Amino acid sequence: MTDIRELLLSRIRDVADYPEPGVMFKDITPLLADPAAFTALTDALAEIAERAGATKVVGLEARGFILGAPVAVRAGLGFIPVRKAGKLPGATLGQAYDLEYGSAEIEVHAEDLTAEDRVLIVDDVLATGGTAEAAVQLIRRAGAEVAGLAVLMELGFLSGRVRLEPALNGAPLEALLTV
Repeated sequence: MTDIRELLLSRIRDVADYPEPGVMFKDITPLLADPAAFTALTDALAEIAERAGATKVVGLEARGFILGAPVAVRAGLGFIPVRKAGKLPGATLGQAYDLEYGSAEIEVHAEDLTAEDRVLIVDDVLATGGTAEAAVQLIRRAGAEVAGLAVLMELGFLSGRVRLEPALNGAPLEALLTV
């Protein structure tokens, strides 16, 4: 696992002062552009899905789509997008949550998850945990079970894990990298 961590870290670029002054943005586009690194990431996340006994993968808008869809394909599972409010046609379930600067809402198609589903949530970065916590609540409201949360990178200094662990209620939270 050390080799994959080194590979992934070597393909993540720091961008200073983006999207605002004082923020060090972790840009994963170089990782996505490298087929060996992207494949290693996909394989590692698919292994987590298999260990968790997931039946579906939920990807959180927007980079969670980029990572979650190939993970679902690799693991032989269905993929469900969780989108910002108003982006999905038809009947949806929504979950509002607070951000540092206001509030937001995410949605899922009401019929995409059932009581038989065990769902692995996939995203690129775990920061404060607000979006992931809302996704956990949304999946449970849809009647499905949360099998876990898997992310490429956890920003440990923002304490998202501390916020999420009670919401996950024993389901694993796995980060391939912690910075």
